Amino acid sequence: MAVTFQSDAWLGDAAFQRDAGFFRATFQSHAGFQSVTFRGDAKFGWATFEGHARFGSATFQHDADFGSAAFQREAQFGSATFQRRAHFGSATFAGRAQFESVTFAGASFPAATFQGYAGFRAATFAGAAWFELAAFERAAEFKSAVFRQGVGFGAAAFQQDAWFEKAILEQTATFGPLTCAGTVVVSGAVFRGPVTLLFAARRLECQRARWSSTAELRLRYAAVDFGHALFEYPLTISAEPAPFVHPTRGPVAEQDLAGTPDAGVRLMSLQGVDAAHLVLTDVDLAERLFARTVHLDQIRLEGLCTFAGTPPGTHWRRWRIVRFTPRRTLAEEHHWRASQPSTVPGWSTSGSDVVHVGPPQLALVYRALRKALEDGKDEPGAADFYYGEMEMRRHDRARTSRAERGLLHGYWLLSGYGLRASRALGWLAAMMFITVVLLMGFGLPKGDPQQEATGTVPRGGGKVTYVIGRDDPQNPSKNKFTGQRFEKALNVTLNSVVFRSSDQDLTTSGTYIEMTSRLSEPILLGLAAMAVRNRVKR
Repeated sequence: MAVTFQSDAWLGDAAFQRDAGFFRATFQSHAGFQSVTFRGDAKFGWATFEGHARFGSATFQHDADFGSAAFQREAQFGSATFQRRAHFGSATFAGRAQFESVTFAGASFPAATFQGYAGFRAATFAGAAWFELAAFERAAEFKSAVFRQGVGFGAAAFQQDAWFEKAILEQTATFGPLTCAGTVVVSGAVFRGPVTLLFAARRLECQRARWSSTAELRLRYAAVDFGHALFEYPLTISAEPAPFVHPTRGPVAEQDLAGTPDAGVRLMSLQGVDAAHLVLTDVDLAERLFARTVHLDQIRLEGLCTFAGTPPGTHWRRWRIVRFTPRRTLAEEHHWRASQPSTVPGWSTSGSDVVHVGPPQLALVYRALRKALEDGKDEPGAADFYYGEMEMRRHDRARTSRAERGLLHGYWLLSGYGLRASRALGWLAAMMFITVVLLMGFGLPKGDPQQEATGTVPRGGGKVTYVIGRDDPQNPSKNKFTGQRFEKALNVTLNSVVFRSSDQDLTTSGTYIEMTSRLSEPILLGLAAMAVRNRVKR
């Protein structure tokens, strides 16, 4: 039977030895349960509190059921302790919902403590909802909750998962800073006003979350899944280098996250996201999945955003030694290379779900990221993504012809796609050495040819006609590799590098050797110069 309290109900310091049955009760005036101890279940389901509801410092030793309760004015649960399940599902808070620490008569009281499951599923907070410094020792569920005014979770501590899935936050300005030793789930949540999320959590799931205004996510320790999130205004995800500081309580304690080795932020997925308004600052992207991200060429990468690298050292692949040039790579390339039959150790698929994309898709992703960095005037940073794009085109058997793959292979072999100056200089040195050896062996004559003049005197006198010529250069049969010949061959080779003629007499073979040298060596020198320029220009 429903009970109606027409006047104030003050039960301060009382104790309910058994279940407290207030199911569907109506409190037409104020209800005071400060410091009350509920040793049995506290049954306030479907109760109506028309006045203030005071449960400050109350102790709920068993389940506390406020499901579908209606709080028409302020609901005060500061310093309350919920030792078991606290159920506020579908409850309505028309006034201020206070679960934070309070100061009364000069004394400070701690915030509410939820030692068991805290359930606020589908609750409606029409007034401000304050959980400052609240402690949640078990999972906390705010699924489908509606927050119409301010939300305060500053310095709140969640020792397990915190669920805000499909919650609606209409006027939130700052959400946090809070700590969570588990996962903070805001998947499907709707943020209708400008918001700043301050989370120190092991994982943050934002799948299909929607931001209707500007937003900033300042995070610590978190692995972020941002798949299919929706936002039409600038949104920033950044790593907070130092512990958060509460405006009045000072640094926020992070003891629940003490076992996490790195306080950095790792972005796991942006699949299905329109990245046109996305800014990433100091975020670890080593495990990030970029495939199927829209407008990736407009993303902004600021600060120190890190990517996965190539396997270090040298490796055996079949019959040859393989060494990968150090560069920034995508997690999808790791997945693809690890799936190949001739893969080498170091291409990893750990840390995120495997997405099977091949070179055609990866080439497009690398191209988009390269353009994004070039638009941000970070051309040296874009070089690695250009290298990755060319690598994927070289391995693309579906969209790249065999002739084009051959050209790309040669471009890679000679200069690392115009980005590896040491490789081009190495080939140049080798080409010059070969040219010198060939000139000494076959190109230089055994001596400087002498000019000879021959004339014929006509009978009976008259003009004498002289014919000036010289013998064809002859290659010596011995003593080819002498210091003098080395000096001449080196002079011819150095002039060929800068596309000049040395005016040195050469044999027929030497002429062709010099022509080949004058064609190939300037190209190698140009590739080396281009590689240096691509690495250092800004």
